[in-house]
Amino acid sequence: MSKTYKISYKAYFNDRLKEVFFHGRPTYPLYVQLTHERKTIFFKSSCFELFSKSRYGIFMSGEIHGPTIEEIIEKENSLMEFIIVKNQADFSLDRFKEDYTFYSKDLCDVTEEGFINYLYIFFHDEGMPALGSIIRQGSKFSTSYDLVRDLKRALNKLIYDKLIENSFYYAPPYLPLYGFMQKKKKWPLLSLTVMEWETDQTKAEFLDYLHENYTSEQADNIMQEVESSITNLKKSED
Repeated sequence: MSKTYKISYKAYFNDRLKEVFFHGRPTYPLYVQLTHERKTIFFKSSCFELFSKSRYGIFMSGEIHGPTIEEIIEKENSLMEFIIVKNQADFSLDRFKEDYTFYSKDLCDVTEEGFINYLYIFFHDEGMPALGSIIRQGSKFSTSYDLVRDLKRALNKLIYDKLIENSFYYAPPYLPLYGFMQKKKKWPLLSLTVMEWETDQTKAEFLDYLHENYTSEQADNIMQEVESSITNLKKSED
């Protein structure tokens, strides 16, 4: 009879490291500890790393407001429980770490960098290189989705429509992913992880969202692009 080993985990503050600023407040970095078969591994919290980014904070009333540490820990616990249950038939620390890295990825965050590069090149091609450079630098402090929303008001319609139309061919599916996520989530936890994506309900809701906001051909292409992005993400982690 095989022996069943207990799996324990926790998110904790790594006070062996220097404090960092989490939306204006000093704190020790959040780490994860997982124990199985009397072996323990430690690694950085993906959720803490993601939501520490400046664009997840909003400056109001003289202070920066963003996610709380308690909210980050809650998301970490949900993620770890999901991976443990997924692998309970054949659990190993190495497999857990691989799945943790993959399923914790935020699809909006993953596709945003490519979209920013698209904006940079677009404005260079349109003879506005300074604007492209400003967008690349400013994206560290504001989401590209909000930026595009403001560009709709700032640009003439011809340029804006060209920017959106070309994005279907030259940019990752960042805009539809973020638009969908924003309808489902509340600030400040605006993310759509691979773990959340890998459910029939999420995919069905996303497809409904696409058909409400795009043509049938665009919807099909966007869905294929998202699945292709996830496949490439998985290959990069192997």
